[in-house]
Amino acid sequence: MAWTSTSLKRAGLVVAAVSLGVAVSARGHASDLSGPPPLPDDAGPIDQAIPSGAFVAESDADLARALANGPDEIWLRARSYHGDFTVARRLALRGERGATIEGTGTGTVLTITADDAWVDNLAIERSGGRNTTDDAGIKAKAARVRVTNVSVRETLFGISLGPCPSCVVEHSRVKGRTLDPELRGDGIKLWESHDAVVRGCVMEDSRDLVVWYSRRVLLENNTVRRSRYGSHFMYAHDSVVRGSRIESNVVGIFVMYSERLEVEHNVLAGSRGPAGVGIGFKESDGVKVHDNWIVANTTGLYLDRSPRAPTTPVSIEHNVLALNDVGVIFHSSEEGITFHENDFHENVAVASVEGGGDAMGVVFEGNHWTEYEGYDMDHDGRGDVPFELKALSSELTDTHPPLKLFEGTAALGMFDVVARAAPVLAAHRVLVDGHPSINAQRPR
Repeated sequence: MAWTSTSLKRAGLVVAAVSLGVAVSARGHASDLSGPPPLPDDAGPIDQAIPSGAFVAESDADLARALANGPDEIWLRARSYHGDFTVARRLALRGERGATIEGTGTGTVLTITADDAWVDNLAIERSGGRNTTDDAGIKAKAARVRVTNVSVRETLFGISLGPCPSCVVEHSRVKGRTLDPELRGDGIKLWESHDAVVRGCVMEDSRDLVVWYSRRVLLENNTVRRSRYGSHFMYAHDSVVRGSRIESNVVGIFVMYSERLEVEHNVLAGSRGPAGVGIGFKESDGVKVHDNWIVANTTGLYLDRSPRAPTTPVSIEHNVLALNDVGVIFHSSEEGITFHENDFHENVAVASVEGGGDAMGVVFEGNHWTEYEGYDMDHDGRGDVPFELKALSSELTDTHPPLKLFEGTAALGMFDVVARAAPVLAAHRVLVDGHPSINAQRPR
């Protein structure tokens, strides 16, 4: 099935997913970029009936009393309940489709302080607007809390967990307020929430999906759109991002000071603007990035001092980096990075080196490059001569430092186009792949 996404525009190139399974550029030719099918977009409440004999809260007052001292399972009808409520004991709070808790607009709508509480199939609306108190739709500070089939809207923060070990947020939808992105709260926030899971959720028009000071977190099969950070990890070791669509955000995934993170089978697309990055790492170690589609971003992949030592390597394998303004930027990143069997497909610039780094210390092996003009006389699928990326612009900026002000511009980029057409003009090698793949690589 074709990769489907909203049209992503950049520098004379439009990537549009079409049912034929190809992405067509504005230059009028087809690029073989058929990709993964879209994820289901039906997160939130589902149709479910109240069981016979179940306790039903018929009014706001009934709900408040039952939460304080009532049965272990409380059902809500398909109507609105008004107020800010607290779950302070182990129970299940569930609803028919259409059951809504509408807050007072002065604080958090539903606060959970009890271990093993379950909130299911509710719409949560109208929190306060104070960042100092993280006013949210749902805020949980307990262990093993479950939030399933919930929709949250018109709240500052969406679902805020922390500390909340072994908590689960599943098949839920968060839509942020119509505010400037910097004024929004985080859509889903995990703080000191080890072993938490966020699965099958949709987050739109929020600030960040945050995973901070949390270990062994799984983000799986989620969709994040039109937010700031699709996922933002900080001191979040041994975590996984898998099978997600992270598109049209400022930054797709950014990882800081984290170890042993795995990013696999995701689509990271349409991160535009000066800060647009599909996926970035800062001072992170033991990272594995494989089988992802990193498409139509300002910068596809950004590596800043990652890894910090060659003994904790970063592995980039079987990804498609396509139609980005710059495929990969290395900032003070050298040894300990391996690029193996990736597809660098029609990026405006393949790679750039900043901050005194040197990509010649990076291992490239068996990658496919649309810029490669070599040959395969023995038909083993590998080029018989190395792929070498040379940059005339780097020589100019090294010789004339004031020209660094123009780095990343089309004017300076033209020098590199000239260098590819006439390699004798450029002696500065940026990277070398000794055995480039003749055939396009695709995620497995």
